[in-house]
Amino acid sequence: MHWVAYLGERHEQLDEDSQRRLKSNPLRILDSKNADTQALLVDAPKLADYLDEESRVHFEGLKTRLDAAGIPYVINTKLVRGLDYYSKTVFEWVTDQLGAQGTVCAGGRYDGLVEQMGGKATAGVGFAMGIERLILLLETLGKVPESIARTVDLYLCAFGEPAEVAALKLTEQVRDQSPELRLQVNAGGGSFKSQFKKADKSGALYALILGTTSWPAKW
Repeated sequence: MHWVAYLGERHEQLDEDSQRRLKSNPLRILDSKNADTQALLVDAPKLADYLDEESRVHFEGLKTRLDAAGIPYVINTKLVRGLDYYSKTVFEWVTDQLGAQGTVCAGGRYDGLVEQMGGKATAGVGFAMGIERLILLLETLGKVPESIARTVDLYLCAFGEPAEVAALKLTEQVRDQSPELRLQVNAGGGSFKSQFKKADKSGALYALILGTTSWPAKW
């Protein structure tokens, strides 16, 4: 592989982590966060220039379909995934609205994975998406519909261990009998004040308080 030979000739200029990866997993060098290593990669041969015919035809077909669907994209010749079972195309959905943490979704093809695990040869593609980052992006862009802006109807506060245990049973009963009710239960204990702050932050319409007879009456 020409770019590996290119980096091998410049072995001493690589950072320590990339020197190790050059022997064990050279593709991960493309993802290096070291500025000097990235500078070396600017003039390195591009992997896309060494695709075999099957991979080239597949990639051109993918771009044709993206163009036909009107989906904009940028080809990143340094994009790598951390797992070896990926094949052909890998991808990321990124945004410039969340600062440095701009990757919303990432994945790729893994056509050989099912067969490697003993199954029939099966084409596959998948991705992972951070739900918290997706929600943050929607909020940042003002794309959260008013009808779903409130995600909690009822927040259950429990004080004392007996109440916390009882809350588990009560929670399941409420969810079974009223599945349309969005119920959130306080986790991790805490004082009356701290639990009510969480209840208020959740945006719930109501807070349900569960305590014991020994629970201090002073609020």
